Amino acid sequence: MRRKLAAGNWKMNGTGASLSEAMALAAAHPDPQVDILLCPPATLIDRMADAVHGSRLAVGGQDCHAAASGAHTGDISAAMLADAGASYVILGHSERRTDHAETDAAVRAKAEAVLAEGLVAVVCVGETDAQRDAGQTLAVVGAQIKGSLPDAGVTGQSVVVAYEPVWAIGTGRVPTLDQIAEVHDFMRAELVARFGDAAHGIRLLYGGSVKPSNAAEIFATSNVDGALVGGASLTAADFSAIIAALEAAPAA
Repeated sequence: MRRKLAAGNWKMNGTGASLSEAMALAAAHPDPQVDILLCPPATLIDRMADAVHGSRLAVGGQDCHAAASGAHTGDISAAMLADAGASYVILGHSERRTDHAETDAAVRAKAEAVLAEGLVAVVCVGETDAQRDAGQTLAVVGAQIKGSLPDAGVTGQSVVVAYEPVWAIGTGRVPTLDQIAEVHDFMRAELVARFGDAAHGIRLLYGGSVKPSNAAEIFATSNVDGALVGGASLTAADFSAIIAALEAAPAA
C-alpha cells in the first residue's frame, strides 16, 4: 500500500521569518496519517530542518546539479542538500524546464545524482496548454517519463512522479477529474511496463492549483497518491487543510 504524500513547493518565496509556518505545520500534525514534505528555497533548508527536527515533517530541495562538486557557480549538489538536512529533491519542474531550458536528459542526470545520495527524487512531468489542445498530453507525459527517469534504482522508496499540467500551475485552472485520472492511470501503466511490479509502489502526485476547496475530489481520483502544492503550501493553515483532505482520502 502506497503511503500518501503532501508535498509543498515554496519556489522563490520565504525568508527566516517564514520558518514559523513550517513549525506551525509540524505542530499541527504530530502524527500524520500521510507523509508531509516542504521544499523551501535553498537558503532555508538547513534552518527549516533544524526548526522541525524531531517532527514528522520532511524537508527537501527544489533542484540540484547532476555533478557531485566542481566549478558550477550558484549550483547545489545532491550531497550538499543531504548535508543541509534535505531528504527529497524536486526535479524537472516546468519552471526549470522552461526558465532554464532543462531537457529530459538533464533531469535524468540529476535524478541519478539524487538516487546515488540516497535522497528521494520527485520528478515532474506535464504538458502545456498548446500540447493539450493538440491532443498530445499522453505523448508528452510519456516521453518525459521515459527520458527523465533513470533506468536503475527506481522504486517506490526512491522516486515520486508528479503530474503538473503547465497550464494549471498558479492559474486557478484545474483539469477535470476525468482528465486527471486519465493521465495518472496512463503514468501508472507506463511505469509498470518499464519497471514491473516495483512501479506499483511509486507515488503519483497531482499538482496545479491544488487548494483546500478542491483537494478532496482530486485525492479521490484514480491513482492520485497526493499532491505537489505551490502557493497553498506557504501558510500552515491552507496546507493543513489540504493535508487533512489527503488523510481522509481512500487508501491507494
